[in-house]
Amino acid sequence: MLARPLTAGLRAGIPSIASATLKQSSTRTFATSRSLLAQTLLVLEHKKGTIAAGSLVAATAASKIGGDVDALIVGNSDLDPAVEAATKISGLKKVHVAKDAKYDHLFAEPLAPLIKSVVEKGNYTHVFAGHSAIGRDVMARASALLDVSQISDIIAVESEDTFQRPIYAGNALLTVKSNDKVKVITVRGTAFEKAATDGGNGEKAEVAAVDGSAPTSFIEEKINQSSRPDLATAPRVVSGGRALKSGENFVTYIEPLADALKAAVGASRAAVDAGYADNALQVGQTGKIIAPELYVAVGISGAIQHLAGMKDSKTIVAINKDADAPIFQIADLGLVADLYDAVPELTEKVK
Repeated sequence: MLARPLTAGLRAGIPSIASATLKQSSTRTFATSRSLLAQTLLVLEHKKGTIAAGSLVAATAASKIGGDVDALIVGNSDLDPAVEAATKISGLKKVHVAKDAKYDHLFAEPLAPLIKSVVEKGNYTHVFAGHSAIGRDVMARASALLDVSQISDIIAVESEDTFQRPIYAGNALLTVKSNDKVKVITVRGTAFEKAATDGGNGEKAEVAAVDGSAPTSFIEEKINQSSRPDLATAPRVVSGGRALKSGENFVTYIEPLADALKAAVGASRAAVDAGYADNALQVGQTGKIIAPELYVAVGISGAIQHLAGMKDSKTIVAINKDADAPIFQIADLGLVADLYDAVPELTEKVK
């Protein structure tokens, strides 16, 4: 892979790296250029008959390659409604369906050999998936089986073989050109619009399961039920930081404001590590990367790792008693105040 220098283009105030020049040697010689001969396979995630939002974003990215875009969907229980939903996704020509109990939980060990088989039989030049926990796991193994390098977490498609991805906690952008015969790509869930879930007429095609069993087994899944919007897709998010000092204060100050705004609840890594909030609520480089319409940061200083997870928010509001906190450098609106006074007042005014 080759990487061209590219000046970081983030909001003013974030320490940035002016350019990054990286070079990785490659012995493969399958150079490509943008053409209608590209054939793209989109690996779909689904749950309870619904296609994952990250897969719909990946579908939009895949459509920018040119050529036909087909999908692969697997599972056993709840598969039929997911297949019907997949055939209606705009832009898909064909939907490959593999029904087997070993695909039910999308484990990488059985799914990666299936992807390799479908890619080779269909002569696909690109494989796309969302940059989710499942996508990162499955695509890494699939790329190894295909003997190619994975291109992770892209935010732009420049051409059939050239892509953009963030590096250094989002502080610089890297332009990657791949000469691999198959490009295996994961797409950041906030980088593109979701593909339309109606208007499509994809053709269903049955695919036989291939050998490959998981050395792990599914035991149980515990899901925190909440009436609030899902953090990954919510249009509004209220996040709390270490300044909350306790989990009780998170409930007392953050949750009422989130409820008043009909927003999801988030947290910084410092708050999660301190036990104030559940790990599933973490926003940042090692948590969820989100881009809501409104992001309210309460008692969050603004470490670069946290900014990497929310800097693409349309409007950022910060409340912090430290006027020099880095979060104010990217905030659209900032309030220098003690959160214990400001948040209850703001909550009442919002109500």
